[in-house]
Amino acid sequence: MTPEIASQKSEDLCRLAPVIPVLVLNDPAVAADLARALIKGGLPVLEVTLRTPLALDVIAEMAKIEGGLVGAGSLLTADNVADAVKAGARFGVSPGSTPQLLDVAEAADLPMLPGAATPSEVMALLERGYRMQKFFPAEINGGAAALKAIGAPIPQVKFCPTGGVSLKNAQDYLSLDNTLCVGGSWVAPADLIAAKNWDAITDLAAEAAALAP
Repeated sequence: MTPEIASQKSEDLCRLAPVIPVLVLNDPAVAADLARALIKGGLPVLEVTLRTPLALDVIAEMAKIEGGLVGAGSLLTADNVADAVKAGARFGVSPGSTPQLLDVAEAADLPMLPGAATPSEVMALLERGYRMQKFFPAEINGGAAALKAIGAPIPQVKFCPTGGVSLKNAQDYLSLDNTLCVGGSWVAPADLIAAKNWDAITDLAAEAAALAP
């Protein structure tokens, strides 16, 4: 897969809903129910971060659920990419990027949403062919104001900002011309998952899905 095709596939995913849930989950037993709750609320694109020992098992369970597109986040290495693909991930997300990581993802036909935080990083990814990128960590790097400033000289790049994004500030990002969606964990809080309160999570997802891109 070429970078241009990978980037277009990532852009298509980012246009499906204004929010991509960022999920840190270590219990495959609740993965399917969580995925169903989020999809029912209108958020079909799900990112499961590889930050827990059983994250790959979570991805494998969520990948079975109809109507969803599950990806793997926090991809750092070639092994991460291979493991994510084997588990059934449909896309990958990384906090930054390296040439090797992108080489491996492209060879594996895994669409990537690579992270960038500075104009130079954005330009380097654009030069490679990635017009869809992740702005991370968003809030600590200046938030919506910084992303708007980056968009002025580099309008051809679109973003999914994550890192400190919440219901309170999501619309600040989504109102920008260069933002297609945001990533956030607030739609699936740990206490609701622990309580298996899927209806409440569906309500949070619906509230997020109603945000205007």
